[in-house]
Amino acid sequence: QVQLVESGGGSEQAGGSLRLSCAVSGRNFVTYTMGWFRQSPGKEREFVATINWGGGLTYYADSVKGRFTISRDDANNTVYLQMNSLKPEDTALYYCAADRGRRKGPVTSRSGYDYWGQGTQVTVSS
Repeated sequence: QVQLVESGGGSEQAGGSLRLSCAVSGRNFVTYTMGWFRQSPGKEREFVATINWGGGLTYYADSVKGRFTISRDDANNTVYLQMNSLKPEDTALYYCAADRGRRKGPVTSRSGYDYWGQGTQVTVSS
């Protein structure tokens, strides 16, 4: 069973930065498209960013475009989310997810992912 473990969450003031990490177990990480999602209380889990296998394609939600950057380190089975210029509305539980389908295009729907982590909390105060 593939396991995903997020880390790096915490509390930050508006305008600050945080870097989330997601470590993925197993030997097939290089073939996975990876994504980040987030969920606030009372809201559905929403797409944040994705990076395809090979790392040549990234895609972002409009709400984070220009502020967040997704990247991956295939040698260490890890995907990152660098979050800059944080806003209070970025407060949420952040999840990473893995898609083993080797799709060519960006994967932005929850149903497109096969494996999920437990989440890491990000709280941004004004």
